[in-house]
Amino acid sequence: MTAQQQFDETRVGDVITGRSFTVTRETIQAFADASLDYNPLHFDDKYMENTFGKTTFDGVIMHGMQNFPLISRTLTDWLIPRGGFHRRLETRWLKPVKLGHTITPVATFSAKRQTDKGFWVLFDISVTNQDGDLVATGNAMAEFLDVIPGTAAA
Repeated sequence: MTAQQQFDETRVGDVITGRSFTVTRETIQAFADASLDYNPLHFDDKYMENTFGKTTFDGVIMHGMQNFPLISRTLTDWLIPRGGFHRRLETRWLKPVKLGHTITPVATFSAKRQTDKGFWVLFDISVTNQDGDLVATGNAMAEFLDVIPGTAAA
């Protein structure tokens, strides 16, 4: 299917639900090793008994940046088989994600734009926990192409 056809098939309001992710000490450790972020917020339960401004935590929290790869995976799992490429992502963290929480990213098509150079889709992003609480929001942009970037034909 061509980029134009894929673009034409997208509908504003359609939803892509990503895979759920449960936070464990092991997933926090793996992300810390990859990002080199060993802040005690993510490792030291005793440290997290302190009050941070108006907020008191009852244990360690997931790295906020860990939302990014979950959202990116949601987008690329859907886009790449259709000739789409994830181009931009902006998010805002609203609530901490704690050990044992299960979060699920959702991308909702919010707009489509055809330009002289491409077929663009915009998404509203939300990440909720197992209780339905919104923990992160944002927006993303993707482009449908007939040629894969970086190939000889591009």
